[in-house]
Formats: sequence, C-alpha cells, structure tokens
Amino acid sequence: MTDNNPNNSGGFINNNGKNPPANRYQQRKKGNGKFFYRKRSPNLQDRNKTGVTETTTQALKRVVKENQMVSVVIPLYNEVESLNELSSKLKQVFDDLQCSWEVIFVDDGSNDGSFDKIRDINRRTNRFKCIKLRKNYGKSAALSVGFRAAKGDIVITMDSDLQDDPNEIPELIGVINSGYDLVSGWKKVRYDPFIKKHTSKIFNYVTSLVSGIRLHDFNCGLKAYKKDVVKSLKVYGEMHRYIPALAYLSGFRVTEKAVKHHARKFGVTKFGANRFLNGFLDLLTVVFTTKFIKKPLHLFGLFGLFSFFAGFVIALYLTVMKVLYNASISNRPLFLAGILFMIVGFQSFSLGLIAEMITKSGHNDEDILIETTL
Repeated sequence: MTDNNPNNSGGFINNNGKNPPANRYQQRKKGNGKFFYRKRSPNLQDRNKTGVTETTTQALKRVVKENQMVSVVIPLYNEVESLNELSSKLKQVFDDLQCSWEVIFVDDGSNDGSFDKIRDINRRTNRFKCIKLRKNYGKSAALSVGFRAAKGDIVITMDSDLQDDPNEIPELIGVINSGYDLVSGWKKVRYDPFIKKHTSKIFNYVTSLVSGIRLHDFNCGLKAYKKDVVKSLKVYGEMHRYIPALAYLSGFRVTEKAVKHHARKFGVTKFGANRFLNGFLDLLTVVFTTKFIKKPLHLFGLFGLFSFFAGFVIALYLTVMKVLYNASISNRPLFLAGILFMIVGFQSFSLGLIAEMITKSGHNDEDILIETTL
C-alpha cells in the first residue's frame, strides 16, 4: 500500500494495526476495499506573497518539542571525502531547528584518514563527536556503539556517503513526535547499482512476508527512533537490515516515510553479493529470536508433529498393503521414508521440549519491555 502521489515525499503508512488519531490522518479507501492512512507532513513550508512555498525557521522551530534533544548516529568506513560537506549540511539543518543536538560519527576501522577529518570538524564545532573502532566490525556493531553513546530523546541514523539527505531530518522528527516509535526512510527513487537495487526489492518483499510488517525499504540508512527503541534493541551481526522488523516484533509502533536519495558523489559502494545470502540467514535469526525465543516448542513441536504424522500415514498405508495384499514393503524406498519422517518428527518434538525447559529455567523478567507505568 503506497502513497499514490509520486510527488508527495511526506506520505507514510501506519503498520501497527491501530487507527491513528482521526484529527491528524486522512482515511482513504482503495479499489480493493482496504483502508490505509496517510499522514500529512509536518507543516515546514509557508507560502509567501507570490504563492511560492518556502521552508521557514519559524515552521522548523515547531518540529522539535521543548527540551527535546536530537542525536544523529553515522557509521562510516573510508568516507573521508564526504565528511566536510555532510557536517556542513547537518549543522545548517540544526541551526534552523534551533534545538539541542549532537552528531556521533562511528569510525568503523577506516584507514583513509576519516578520523583525522572528523577531529578537524570537532575542533570547529564540538557538537560533532567520533567513536573510533579498532578494526572494521561492520555496520551493526557501529550502530550498536553509537546507540549506546547517544544522549538524544530522538535518534537519527544516516549513511555518511551523502546519498541520504540531511534536509529530511525535520520531517522525520515530526513523524516521531506525531506518535510513532520508529520511522524508516523509503528511497522511492534510488540511485544505486542495478544489482543492489533489484536484489533489495526481493529482500524487502521476503522480509515483509516473514516479519508481518509491510515496508518498502527495510535497509534504508535514514531512520528516526525514539530513545526507548535504540536503548532496548540488540543489534549485532548484520541485524541492522532488520531493525524495523525487530522493533515491530518487540511491540513498537513502526512506519515509513518517502525520502530523497542522491547518487553517490565519492568512493564506491560497499555492497557485496554475499550480503544477500547472509541477509536471508539473518532474517531467519530475527524471526526465531523474536517470535519463538520464549516458546520454542511452537516451532520445533509443530514441525515434529507434521513430520511424525506424515511418517505414521506412510507406515499405516504400507501396513495395510502388507496385511491385505501381502505386498513386500521392506525393500521399498517409501518404507524407509516413513521411518525417517517418524524419527525426525520425534527428535524435533523432543528438541522443542528441551528448549522449553531451558527457556523456563532461564526466564528473566528484565527481558520484558514496559512502555509506561502509573
């Protein structure tokens, strides 16, 4: 379900199954009878006397709530050429917003002088900070470190290659302040290599199907979060691709917003074909650790019952053939398949019971996230 207006970069979709406040949303009915909700973008533009819309400082001031701090976490690896321009654009955005802010660069083992460049930027404006990792751990590790260090009530993540537009930050903040916990960017028009662009479509479709939340672009680097989200989610391995799914499966309110995407100006993409296969394996990890970590028997037991039942039906059929028709069954492959299905089913069910016992003995109430208390 998408915004039908291709020129509207502010449209976003509600994915938590709850109706948003009626005074903020427009309900539209599509031809298939399903409803979806489109949020009006925060009012960041005013009309001048000539009728031309222009972003004003007064409008931007209304986006960030009083005493609200914004942190921007930017993981990077060998992006020295883009850092000056990126920091200048970010400073301009926050000068217009006039709020408390910080930018945390996480240098993931760069060897091209990126850290020295950020140190120069920090000397000019101490709101730009940097955490340098000893080696290249990967984007998930860099984000995890940045999340722990972030002090803001709202946390923005973006890539350092200038493909993400800092001017999208005010509207992302506006969406968060309208009641969502996470808003993921959607690169409606994207400037990426052909293979990356089309494998991403497959990745997003499969992830939507498996996770239960329909988004067009799970892996967009430009996202906004409430502090509770980044402080509670565990991001490791290559799990950064699935942060919206992890948040949704943890009970947070998740949506998406169309954002501008720019062609890469410097360097080359870090995308590799192996990430597609690794991403699929990580998706299985996400589903298991969120849906079945507290109830493993629901997964292993269900598979075990189906397998055992299939083996039992095969064995029953062969038994009837032997008794009624005196057919030879010991040398038939179907006989071996039936026995195999029953053994696998029994083992899978047993594995689920053992996992349930481990889960029960290791249960910890601290794993339960509480949204609010009275």
